[in-house]
Amino acid sequence: MMKVPDSIRTETTLVVPGLNGSGGGHWQWHWVHDRRGAVIVEQDSWTCPDLTSWQKRLGEVLSQHDDVWIVAHSLGCILTANLADNPLASRVRGALLVAPCDLVEVERLHPCVVNFGEMPQRRLPFPSLVVGSLDDPYMDFATTRKMARLWGSGLVDIGYAGHINIRSGYGRWPTGYELLDLLKGENTPSPDRSPAGRKPAALSASF
Repeated sequence: MMKVPDSIRTETTLVVPGLNGSGGGHWQWHWVHDRRGAVIVEQDSWTCPDLTSWQKRLGEVLSQHDDVWIVAHSLGCILTANLADNPLASRVRGALLVAPCDLVEVERLHPCVVNFGEMPQRRLPFPSLVVGSLDDPYMDFATTRKMARLWGSGLVDIGYAGHINIRSGYGRWPTGYELLDLLKGENTPSPDRSPAGRKPAALSASF
């Protein structure tokens, strides 16, 4: 069998939604339709997330692919961060973590819905970039900065963008593609060099 050169091999991107999934119109939905090799990680229950069940499904999908990139949103970021202790993390080349949620805030806003345990705090064994908003109801920016440090992630602040979802006006989101490209170049801004209210100069015109 002829080997496909790495230069033309289609990369796999796992799109990992959060609570209630990413319905039609959400930027993650557009990602799957816009980008070759993008695969959404489906869950049996989007409305009552259980960490064990969601981890099992993510593991099943990861085991089918090598050298994947992850694009996660909200609770999907927490699921991805839980890969720190998982041998399957070796299959991940990097992760774009958009609007991670604070499990305390999720419980407050959606009581008795999410069974996800404690916030993961281990450093991730692969490159990662956290994209945060200054007025995200699911995680204040100080906590976003803290989690980025704990995970060893770069940090991008995109200003007042709510939860970076449909409600806050994020349908098709071309900047997300640019941010993943930034991550692939491993030129990620550190949490200590991404002060509130500022954007990376190379991307500021796109926000």
